[in-house]
Amino acid sequence: MKISIASDHGGFNLRTDLVDYLRERGYEVVDHGCPSVESVDYPVYGRFVCEDVINKSSDYGILICRTGIGMSIYANKYPGIRAGLVGNKKTAASARAHNDCNIICLAADYTSFEDACLFVETFLNTDFEGGRHKRRVDMIIEREKEL
Repeated sequence: MKISIASDHGGFNLRTDLVDYLRERGYEVVDHGCPSVESVDYPVYGRFVCEDVINKSSDYGILICRTGIGMSIYANKYPGIRAGLVGNKKTAASARAHNDCNIICLAADYTSFEDACLFVETFLNTDFEGGRHKRRVDMIIEREKEL
């Protein structure tokens, strides 16, 4: 499985730790930065992950900023992206099972490394349930086409 990941300066440390964790577990990881803890604008780095997921050069994406909110707002501007901000194991599972999210967003200021690993593993290993949830995701896709 190929994962694209990026963060702003606020998510730098969590991102670099997650990259190592995922690679140690056999995931192919494309790390789009940012390069340091010096202040940067999150859309610059979020763009790369969104494009990888849309173009199917990565299976899923991970975006990290201080609250996760900015990255999730930005990512969801892309048609075809369903980015979910998660804060516990249940929301990580639901993001995939119910919403067919293709990007997980994490809040570096409020998520420990251990929790981030749990949330990401849960997200990556949960299948979309389809059924009534597919109908709802299809409605989102149709709305994107109208815009």
